[in-house]
Amino acid sequence: MNQFHATTIFAIHHNGECSMSGDGQVTFGNAVVMKHTAKKVRKIFNGKVLAGFAGSVADAFTLFELFEGKLEEYNGNLQRAAVELAKEWRNDKMLRKLEAMLIVMNRESLLLVSGTGEVIEPDDGILAIGSGGNYALAAGRSLKKYAGDHLSAKEIAKASLEIAAEICVYTNHNIIVEEL
Repeated sequence: MNQFHATTIFAIHHNGECSMSGDGQVTFGNAVVMKHTAKKVRKIFNGKVLAGFAGSVADAFTLFELFEGKLEEYNGNLQRAAVELAKEWRNDKMLRKLEAMLIVMNRESLLLVSGTGEVIEPDDGILAIGSGGNYALAAGRSLKKYAGDHLSAKEIAKASLEIAAEICVYTNHNIIVEEL
């Protein structure tokens, strides 16, 4: 059975700023673009946390709701909320079937959360997921390293997605950028 899938999400902490970007493409199977303007990056927890997803849209919305609930339960502690979500996601028979990944960040932390129980904080303050994730990651690392202080986190996040969209057929140029 065909599934809705594919996207690119990129997040960066850079020079005290944090930003996350995502494209708007929703693809059905391998041949049909169903939507160009999906919003896969959102501010949650009263605008203090950014979250972005790659994978099944319905599954991602379920995870957004669960994660925001964990943030409420743990008074905004991003790391604790992410670990508790990952534990529940991995151990619950129904949640285990969800096909999505999340990147979550606040001003202090940047984390990748997966259904296999992974909660990963990158060494370099950059994460990317989805079909074009590796392209965006390579672009973002290069921009951060060689442009340094000349670009803001928001500019790097946008440019990384633009580069990924030029290479990945599952990533489009309808880019949403959020920052804290």
